[in-house]
Amino acid sequence: MSVIEKTIVYFGTPGRSNTEAVLASAKKRAEELGIKNIVVASTTGETGVKASQVFKGFNLVVVTHHTGFKEPGQQELTEENRRIMEANGVKVYTGTHVFMNVERAIRSKFDTAYPAEIMAQTLRLFCEGMKVAVEIVAMAADAGLIPVDRDVVSIAGTGRGADTAIVVQPANSSRIFDMIIKEIIAKPLSRM
Repeated sequence: MSVIEKTIVYFGTPGRSNTEAVLASAKKRAEELGIKNIVVASTTGETGVKASQVFKGFNLVVVTHHTGFKEPGQQELTEENRRIMEANGVKVYTGTHVFMNVERAIRSKFDTAYPAEIMAQTLRLFCEGMKVAVEIVAMAADAGLIPVDRDVVSIAGTGRGADTAIVVQPANSSRIFDMIIKEIIAKPLSRM
């Protein structure tokens, strides 16, 4: 067995102030590994627009909150940011979140947790962004927007902005336990 040393970028605090550093670190690692598929979480589209400027020439998929996440029938992604991203060649995906929706409804109604919620909470032991980074890869794979036979870089964050990046071997949500987190590129050391 060989030993490989790699650098991980750690942030003292989570949040949007780390966005540019995460995008730069993720791009550097993607280029080193020859990875062309990038998945980024973005709520309003602000992070997605920034990523669309950094990852020109890549297959960039931006995953948004599902419609109704915050308020029934409302989409948080602004139309202006959607237009900018699409003009920059980004594939914007809005769909059901792998780790919530039906199970969150059950949790709210019956005050209990189910397997997907337990998985989400376990990933949050690393940081909020780790849960989101895994979730958006499964969502993008389910939508057919990324290949499942090649590694991707996934970028997410805590609240707004980006503070977490990983190299991951994707899997569809129905095969989520086949997913492999291969590298942590960046993450915060603490929670909000």
